[in-house]
Amino acid sequence: MTESNRSEAPARPDRTEDMPDWEKRFRAPRVSLPDWAQDAPDRSLFVSNATGTYELYAWDRATGEQRQVTDRPNGTTDGVLSPDGEWIWWFDDKDGDEFGVWRRQRFSGGEDELAAPGLDPSYPAGLALGRDGRTAVVGRSTDEDGTTIHLARTGEAPVELYRHRESAGVGDLSHDGSLIAVEHTEHGDAMHSALRVLRPDGTTVAELDDTEGGTRELGLEVLGFAPVAGDTRLLIGHQRRGRWEPMVWDVATGEETDLALELPGDVSAEWYPDGTGLLIAHGFEARGELFRYDLAERRLVEIPTPRGAVSGATVRPDGSVEYLWSSAAEPPAVRSTAGGVVLDPPGMKSPGSVPVEDVWVEGPGGRIHALVQKPAGATGPLPTVFDIHGGPTWHDSDSFAAGPAAWVDHGYAVVRVNYRGSTGYGRAWTDALKHRVGLIELEDIAAVREWAIGSGLADPARLILTGGSWGGYLTLLGLGTQPDAWALGIAAVPVADYVTAYHDEMEALKAMDRTLLGGTPEEVPDRFEASSPITYVDQVKAPVYISAGVNDPRCPIRQIENYVKRLESRDAVHEVYRYEAGHGSLVVDERIKQVRLELDFANRHLSPAP
Repeated sequence: MTESNRSEAPARPDRTEDMPDWEKRFRAPRVSLPDWAQDAPDRSLFVSNATGTYELYAWDRATGEQRQVTDRPNGTTDGVLSPDGEWIWWFDDKDGDEFGVWRRQRFSGGEDELAAPGLDPSYPAGLALGRDGRTAVVGRSTDEDGTTIHLARTGEAPVELYRHRESAGVGDLSHDGSLIAVEHTEHGDAMHSALRVLRPDGTTVAELDDTEGGTRELGLEVLGFAPVAGDTRLLIGHQRRGRWEPMVWDVATGEETDLALELPGDVSAEWYPDGTGLLIAHGFEARGELFRYDLAERRLVEIPTPRGAVSGATVRPDGSVEYLWSSAAEPPAVRSTAGGVVLDPPGMKSPGSVPVEDVWVEGPGGRIHALVQKPAGATGPLPTVFDIHGGPTWHDSDSFAAGPAAWVDHGYAVVRVNYRGSTGYGRAWTDALKHRVGLIELEDIAAVREWAIGSGLADPARLILTGGSWGGYLTLLGLGTQPDAWALGIAAVPVADYVTAYHDEMEALKAMDRTLLGGTPEEVPDRFEASSPITYVDQVKAPVYISAGVNDPRCPIRQIENYVKRLESRDAVHEVYRYEAGHGSLVVDERIKQVRLELDFANRHLSPAP
C-alpha cells in the first residue's frame, strides 16, 4: 500500500520534442468559447490554460488586446461579463471548495472588489447581471438556508427575493430588468425543475410546472429572455415528448409557442441578438450539429459544421455563429461561420489522436451506445480501459479528450459507455437509474464488457475500470460487485461511502441523492447500503488506485478515508493520492502528475500479455 500527498510537479522536458504526445495534449494552450457583452460586443471573456493554470481572460476584439483577469494558485473558471462590458464578475472560493463570494474587476483592469457586499459566503446558485451596470440577481446555497436568491444593487443592501430548503437557481434577468426567471425544485425532485418568474419586489408574475407537484418526471429549464427591450418572451427547455426541446413562453400572456422540431436527439437553443430567430444546438448519439430557426417562418436551416462535437455556440450581432468544435481525433478550436478560427492561442499545438468507433450493444435496458478508440493498426485482444464518465446526467461524445488519448498512446484500447443515466438518448434513458443507483449503470457496463471480450477487442485478463466523480464511484462499486471482471481499478474523486458522502456533501447534491435514492439514508437505508461501494469493499480483489481532492465538496474526503481504512484493514493492494484542491484540478502540472501516476500504477499492477 502506498499513500502520498501533493508534492512538487515533475520537471518539464527542456524541449517540446522531448515531450511525449500525451503530455503535449495537456500542456498545449486551449481556450473556451468566448462570451461577449450584449451592449459592447467587442468585449469578450474566455478561459485559458495558457499560463499552466486555467484562468479568466479579457479580450478586446477591436484592439486585439488580451489580458489575464484572475491569477490564483488553483485556477478560476467561473466568470460572467456584464451586459455593458464594464465589469467581469468571478467566483472566489478557497482552494476549489466551491464555497465563497463573487468579486468583480473592471474590464480594463484594476483591483478586485467585493461584488455584492452584504452577502455571506455560499455555494453559487446562479447569477444574472442587469444592463444598467448596477443590478445583479445572485443565487446562493448553504446547508443552513437551502437556496436563497437576492437582488443586489450597487450602493444598496441586498434584498432577498426567494428562499426554499430544496435546490433552486437563477435562470435569467429580462432585458429591462423587470422580470427574473427562477428554476426550482420545491416539489422535491432535484432532477426535474419547475419555473417561476418574479418581479424585482419578489412577487410572482408566472409559474410553469410540468412535474405536477412532483408526480410526473418532466423537467423545465431556462434558456434565456428575448434580448429585446420590453419583450416578455422567455426561451425555455421542456421534456414533454421524451427529450429536451426548446419552447417560447410569453410570461406576460401565458402563451406557449411549441417549435415541434423534427430532430431525434436533445435540443437546446439561444436567441439571435435581434430576437427574430433561434440558434438550435442538436445533440444526438454523441455528436452535435447547429441550425437556425426562423420564428416568423417556422423554418429550420442547417448551419454546416464538421462531424464531431459542438461544445458551445453563440450568435454574434452580425449574424455569424461562433462555436467550439472538436472530435476525438482533432483538438478543439473556436470556429466561425464567417470563416476560419476565431481565437487561436499562441504556443505549442496539441497533437491529434485516433478517431472513435461507434458500437451499439444490446443491454438489459435497451441498446447501449459506446465509443471505442484503439492504437492505430493494433489488433486485439488488447489491454482495455473502460473509462466511465461522471454526472451521472452527462455523456461521452466524439470530442477531444486528453485522458483517453494518453491510454491509447500507451497501447490500450479505450471504451467509453453511455450507460442508463446518460443524457442525449431521451428522458427515459436518463431517468432509468433511480433507486437501484449505480447497479443499473454497472449492468450496462457489464454488457459492453462482454461485447468487448467477445469481439476480440479486449483481453479479459487485462481490463481496467476507471473514471472520475460519478465514474470514480462506479469504479469502486464495480470492483466490489463485479470482483472477477476487472484486473484493476483507478478511481478519481469518487463516492466511496455513500452515507457519509451524503452527510458531508454540498446541499444541492443532497437534494439530488434524495431524488435518485428516494429519500435520506435514515429513510431508505437499504437503498443507500445497496448502492454504496463500502458495502462491497471486502469483495474487492483487484489493486485499487484512488485520487482525491482534500477540499472537495462534492465527493468529500472523509468518506474516501473510510473506504481506504477498510482496504487497509485487510491489507488489500491499493494506493491513495491526495492533493490540495477540490473536485479535480485546474492546474496543468497537477493534472499531468495524476495521469502519470495512473499510468504507472497500471504498468506495475497489470499482468503482461501472455
